[in-house]
Amino acid sequence: MILKSRLFAWVVVLGLFGCQAPHNQLTEQEQAEGWELLFDGKTLSGWRDYNGESLTGPWVVEDGCIKAEGHGSDASGYVVNDQIYKNFVLTWDWKISPGGNSGMLYHVVESPKFKTPYLTGPEYQLIDDENFAEPLEDWQKCGADYAMYLPDQAKLKVNPAGQWNNSKIVFDNGHVEYWMNGEKTLEFEAWSEDWFKRKNSGKWENMPEYGLATKGVFCLQDHGYPAWFRNIKIRELPEKTFKKELFNGKDLTGWEAYGNEKWYVEDGLLICENGPDKGYGYLATTRYYDDYDLSVEFKQVSNGNSGVFIRSFVEPGVLVNGWQVEVAPKGHDTGGVYESYGRGWLIQIPEEKEDILKEGEWNTLRIRVQDDHVTTWLNGEEMMNLTDDVIGRGQGRIALQIHDGGEIKVLWRNLNLETL
Repeated sequence: MILKSRLFAWVVVLGLFGCQAPHNQLTEQEQAEGWELLFDGKTLSGWRDYNGESLTGPWVVEDGCIKAEGHGSDASGYVVNDQIYKNFVLTWDWKISPGGNSGMLYHVVESPKFKTPYLTGPEYQLIDDENFAEPLEDWQKCGADYAMYLPDQAKLKVNPAGQWNNSKIVFDNGHVEYWMNGEKTLEFEAWSEDWFKRKNSGKWENMPEYGLATKGVFCLQDHGYPAWFRNIKIRELPEKTFKKELFNGKDLTGWEAYGNEKWYVEDGLLICENGPDKGYGYLATTRYYDDYDLSVEFKQVSNGNSGVFIRSFVEPGVLVNGWQVEVAPKGHDTGGVYESYGRGWLIQIPEEKEDILKEGEWNTLRIRVQDDHVTTWLNGEEMMNLTDDVIGRGQGRIALQIHDGGEIKVLWRNLNLETL
C-alpha cells in the first residue's frame, strides 16, 4: 500500500513537470497563437546596446537567463532587442538582487538625439522596494508605470528579492495594462487627457517626446544591480485605423506651440503669423502619427513661407527634426519634401507644376505617408512621389511651420487625417 502511494505520488509529480514547458521555449499552443521568443535561453542574439550596433555589456547569459551584471548607471547599461513592435502582449519572468533596481521599457526610440531610452520609452518599474538603499516615492516603486501611474496595491503581490516573478504588459492601440504574477495591477489610456496632464506636470514635463512613440524596441535596464530575465515572450496585436479632424475649429486642443511666433484661432480658422522675433515657429500635434492620408487647406495671406512636417520630433528649444512638405510662395516647390537639419531637399517639384499653387486663394494639400513611401498632391494634382529608407524608419508628429524672415501669414482649415 505504501509502495503504491509512493508510486502514485511520483506519477503526479512527473505529470506536473511534464505539463510545464521548458524555460525559454514556446508550447505548441503558444506557437499556434502567434507568440514569439525574444530570448533563446542560450545567447544574446537579437540584443545589442541602446543606439549601438553590437552588445558591449554589462549583460551575459547565465543559467538560461539574461543577466544584468550590475555595472550600469542612469547614463549607460541599457540593452535593446533588434525588432520594432507596436501593439503587443509581452510577458517575462524576472528576479532581482537585494536592494536592486531595473526595469522593462517599451516603444523606445533610437536616435543620437536621445541619449537614454527613458527620454522616449515608458518603463515598467522593477525594484526591491523593501531593501532599496534610499526612500522611494510611490511612483518609483515596483510595478509602477514609472513616474506616471501607480499599481493597485491590493492586487500587487511581488515575491521577495532573489525569487522569480512574472510580469506582463499589454499595449493595444493605446490601451495599456500592467500585470504582476497573474493579477492585473493597473491600466490606463496612453495619450488621453489624463495621460498628458501627468506627463506635463511631473518628471517628464521638460522631455517633449516621452511616451509619444507608437512603436519602438524593448529595453532592459542595468541600473547598477544584478537582475535576471527569462521566458521573454511576445504576441503582436492588430492595429486599428481611425479618422480624425486634427483641428476642431475652436482652439488649439491637440497641438503644442514651439517658439514665440503667433498661432491662434479666428472665425474657425487656424492662423499663423510672425511675432516680434520674426523667427521660426512650429505648431505640433501632441501625438505621433506614422502611416496616414492627410488633407489640409491653406491660404497664403502674405509671404506664405510655411510647411507641413511629417514624422517629426521636437528638441528642447525651437528645433523640429524630420521632413517638411513645403508650403511656399510660387516658384519655391510647394509639395516638395525637405529634410530639416539633415540632407536638405530630397525631392523638388517640376518647374511646370509651380502654377498649380493658387496664391491668395484656398489650396488643398494632400499628403500620404506609408512605410517608406510619401506622395503629395496640390489641388488634386500629384506633385511628387518619393521612396526613402530614412523616412521609412522615422516616426513622430505632424507639425505646421512658420518660416523666419517676417511678413508671413498663413490660414489653415480642414485638417483631416485617416490612418492607414
